[in-house]
Amino acid sequence: MNFPKNIPLGVSLLAITLFAYTHAATFDIINQCTYTVWAAAKPGGGRRLDQGQTWNINVAPGTTMARIWGRTNCNFDASGRGQCETGDCDGLLECQGFGKPPNTLAEFALNQPNNLDFVDISNVDGFNIPMEFSPTTDVCRRLVCNAPINEQCPSELRTPGGCNNPCTVFKTNEYCCTDGPGSCGPTTFSRFFKERCPDAYSYPQDDPTSLFTCPSGTNYRVVFCP
Repeated sequence: MNFPKNIPLGVSLLAITLFAYTHAATFDIINQCTYTVWAAAKPGGGRRLDQGQTWNINVAPGTTMARIWGRTNCNFDASGRGQCETGDCDGLLECQGFGKPPNTLAEFALNQPNNLDFVDISNVDGFNIPMEFSPTTDVCRRLVCNAPINEQCPSELRTPGGCNNPCTVFKTNEYCCTDGPGSCGPTTFSRFFKERCPDAYSYPQDDPTSLFTCPSGTNYRVVFCP
């Protein structure tokens, strides 16, 4: 690359570096399920995806507490209002908030300290659809939760269209970790999820085995039924 002669090389390199770390990340959201999935993203909204269809969203650098999930068995009217059996977000096609459990989550925070993105798959809100969350290039780990959790779900956690996390059902600190760091640990129910999806969060303080990093500037794909 030839830099303009009147601009110092160091300034040019700094500008390129800043661009790399402030450029929006692209997420390719792909439905490989044999059924329709109503994809949802916060931020991003929502989109109906029939088998084989893709939805692309751009997410601003510095975005935190973001997530992508799938909704099932939805019906929406022409104004985009309706309801989904799993993952419903206040009855809207274009989600403005988070989804109602159970829903498998791809979670992320972009351009965090040390020029890293933080990424994970989570079953803390339960499970409804198998999921892959991976970079579009081989720069960091591919995360997958592709087990038959709905079919094998413990009876106490079963719900139409999915498998609840025990926090949703029992609402106690044992499962929800509401009393703060170190107040909870693995349980029989969390182990059910962890044994089937070792990459994914199984309870709220499952960080050591479930939170991963990618270089800032990475683009991603989220695949339903990988």
